[in-house]
Amino acid sequence: MNRILIILMALSAAFCSKNPTSDSETAAVTEKPAYAIVIHGGAGTILPENITGEQEVAYREALNTALTIGEDILKAGGSSRDAVEQTIIFLEDSPLFNAGKGAVFTSDGQNELDASIMDGATRNAGAVGGLHHVRNPIRAARAVLEHSRHVLLTGAGAETFAIEQGLDTVAADYFYTESRWEALERARAKENQKSGALLPVDYKYGTVGCVALDKAGNITAGTSTGGMTNKRYGRFGDVPVIGAGTYADNATCGVSCTGHGEYFIRYAVGHDMTALMAYKGMSLEAAGRHIIHEKLKEAGGAGGLIAIDKNGNITMPFNTPGMYRGYARPGEREVGLFGEMAE
Repeated sequence: MNRILIILMALSAAFCSKNPTSDSETAAVTEKPAYAIVIHGGAGTILPENITGEQEVAYREALNTALTIGEDILKAGGSSRDAVEQTIIFLEDSPLFNAGKGAVFTSDGQNELDASIMDGATRNAGAVGGLHHVRNPIRAARAVLEHSRHVLLTGAGAETFAIEQGLDTVAADYFYTESRWEALERARAKENQKSGALLPVDYKYGTVGCVALDKAGNITAGTSTGGMTNKRYGRFGDVPVIGAGTYADNATCGVSCTGHGEYFIRYAVGHDMTALMAYKGMSLEAAGRHIIHEKLKEAGGAGGLIAIDKNGNITMPFNTPGMYRGYARPGEREVGLFGEMAE
């Protein structure tokens, strides 16, 4: 009998060690950590064969630097709000990601920037959309949260508000990068061919996001994006829509999403995570997997999310080949690009 039990236990351990879900998507804890932080830099067709060794190193270094910025704030007893804002500012200033400096171009050759941030302690939120000159949209979103009676400001009004708040503005050409312009030209060429051509193999749903849990037990979530290449008609995706791309509630979790925004809006993904946990008693991992791998995937929606619950558990599910992501807790850190966390 004991021999049979030993064999069964060995088989169970072998199965679990081959299950990529536990390695690539979830980081559970046995006791609540002092703090936790998780980030993403977009999801999509991110495969080793589509990225040079130099590019992979650059992405890993950027993700690690972003984590260090946020973690240092949390370690020192700083707020999750500060950690999220400063982490996203770094990602916005990097041309590697589709947010801020690395924003993609619209159909008329402009850069339009969106961002949002939400405080889980109060459920206050701030969001901005359609910015052209604000260097760091996440700062504008935080200013809306803290200094406006509104939640979402867009376009010229949002830029006027940002200027009144003393935020840094830049000329439009600050956001120009050659790689993003070339991506627009490729998208235009495909559109002109009217061939129904597939998206390029390196296509990414460009967004950056951060969720943090601080020592006081407060959760903040934030997201920033440059939108979709070749987008038209003043389109907004999920990022500035509270409850779609961003949501936070200390009683459950904080969420930041990345993917095909229209689907994340229709399914109110950010709020759906907290609702599944609050009303159905689902765990953070179970709620994330259900939304990303079942609801969204079955509907044709591609992307992923990052989330932290009130106990410091972390989940990072995605239904695309890869997602730039990483997390840190006291004495623990990992970053990933492809389908496995620890490559």
